[in-house]
Order: sequence, then C-alpha cells, then structure tokens
Amino acid sequence: MLTFISRRLGTMLLTMLCLTLVVFFMVNLEPNLRKLSISQLDMRSSDADIEQWLVKNGYRQNFFVRYGQWLGVVQKQPNVDPATGKAVPRFSYCNEPAEPYFGGILQGNFGCSTKFKTLVANKLFPALAATGKLMFWVMATMVPISLLIGILAGMREGSRTDRTLSVASIATTATPEYVSGVIFTVIFASWLGWLNGSAASATGQGLTFYNFTLPVMTMAVYGIGYIARMTRASMVEVMTQQYIRTARLKGLSFSSVVIKHALRNALIAPFTVIMLQFPWLLTGVVIVETMFRYQGFGFTLVEAAGNNDIDLLLGCSLVSVFIVLMTQLISDIGYAYLNPRIRVQ
Repeated sequence: MLTFISRRLGTMLLTMLCLTLVVFFMVNLEPNLRKLSISQLDMRSSDADIEQWLVKNGYRQNFFVRYGQWLGVVQKQPNVDPATGKAVPRFSYCNEPAEPYFGGILQGNFGCSTKFKTLVANKLFPALAATGKLMFWVMATMVPISLLIGILAGMREGSRTDRTLSVASIATTATPEYVSGVIFTVIFASWLGWLNGSAASATGQGLTFYNFTLPVMTMAVYGIGYIARMTRASMVEVMTQQYIRTARLKGLSFSSVVIKHALRNALIAPFTVIMLQFPWLLTGVVIVETMFRYQGFGFTLVEAAGNNDIDLLLGCSLVSVFIVLMTQLISDIGYAYLNPRIRVQ
C-alpha cells in the first residue's frame, strides 16, 4: 500500500506540473495580457503604452522563465525605473523586494492579485475557507439523506417505495443547480416571504438564509439524486447475492441481513461516487456562489477570470487540480479498504 501511495503521489506531482503548464500558457496568451495591461492603465492607452507596461512588469520575458519564476525555481527580477535606472518592486502593494529573489509556489508565494491589489494568498485562502464551510454542510446534508434513500429503495426492488424514491431521485438529478436555485428563491422569497432580498457578503461574517442556506440546499438537492441512484443500484445487486439468501435461510431478520451483511458491500460503489462529488462541488460552487453572491472559491474564480487576474487565476487552478487529485487518491485507498478482495500489487 505504501508503494502504491508513493507511486500515486509521484503521478500527482507530474500531473499537476503538466496541467499547471497548460493553464499558465492559456492565461498568458496575448489577448489576456493586453486585457490585463489595459485594466491596469486606461481604456484609451496606446499600443506603445501597453507594450511598455508589459515589458516593465516582466510579461515579455521568455515563457519558460516566467513559468519557472511562478514555480519558484527561477529568480524573479525587479523592474528598473527608466527615469532613475534603479530597481523598483514590480507591484508595490504586494511588498515585493527590489532585488532578485526566489518567490514562487515552492516558497508559498502565489503572486499578486492585480484586481484586489493584495497578495493572492490573502484573497484565495479566506475564499477557500468560506467554500470549505459551504461544502461541509452540503456533504453533511447530502450524504446521509442520499444513502438512506438509496438503501430504502434498493432493499425491496420494484416496491412502491422504490418507485417513488427513484422518480424523486431522477427528478432532482435532472434539475441543474441554476434552475433549482431559482426555484428555491421563488418559493422562499415570493411564496413564503422568508427572504428580505439581501445578498450580504459571506466571508465569515454576514451569513444569511439567502447566501448560505439556499446554496447548501441547491447543491445538496442536485447531488442527493445521483448518489441515491448509485446506492440503490448497488443495494439491488447485493440483495440478490447467494450469501444474502443464505443469511435469510438461517433465520436472520431482514433488518439484520441488510445492516450486517448487505450494507458494507453495497457502499463500495457509492463511496467512490461520494468522493468524486468534491471535484463536482468545485464546479458547482462557481454557479451557485455567483448566483447567491456567496464570496467563496467559485465567486473568486469568476472574479479572477472576469478581470484577467492572472496570478489569482493560476492560484485557483492549482487548488482545483490538487483537490481533484487528492480526492481520487483517497477514493482509491477507501475502495481497497471497503473491498478486501482488492489487493494492491
């Protein structure tokens, strides 16, 4: 198992290196650099002014040199003031030193946010914490309910309970987050009058029913149906196995057979699906957080992309890749634990 984990970690590092290289190339295309320079200068800036700003701030250096600087394996060079000839920091609001230094991802420096005029870490990590709180409550709501629905539906295949829960699961899965979000808003705002229309900031303060509870409900409802269907299919398959029939013939009660014999094997496939919900939640929060103005990771990603904030966009991409790869590793380890027949060679 340790050899397996070591190999997977090596594969993860190589994958992250390749993906970050692709993302770095995409966000540093010429149209994006021009948009960035215009946002920092003026809409009426001439091509000469734009080019001068790009050269001054190091965006015209060799691509692999810049990528190495972002990683932290190549020294960053300060700007040179053409009037005085002295070295000056590239971005004064990030307190960058006025001399060559190593300051990239490997040193824990994610760069400067040109939109928010601060270090990327000062914007990224509070947003991650806010989204982590949101995702915790989504998973705490979604997983128990979906497993319960799937187990109840799969225990007696073809029964009225099975058909009713299956139809409900399919309906929730077929409804996108932006549709269910609008439906919840209409129900609680227009019909019940629970909302006051406030979309207050949610960066640890000002959490409201609108910008926190409704996003949790919106994301949980969509995921409940998918996990419930997978649990139901797995439960139906397990309940037809020979060892289940043998347990029933020994005189064990139906509930005892389900809990002691069927449940663990039935949870193998749903466990993998549950772990894969984390990457899905990262894409789901982009829609839901923007809709409800919840200032978490998804909202920050949209802000970075809309304002061509290159360093912040790269930081968000790195976090996304890391979370996806880590959840896959945890999923593989948990799958082997739940199924003793699996052996890592």
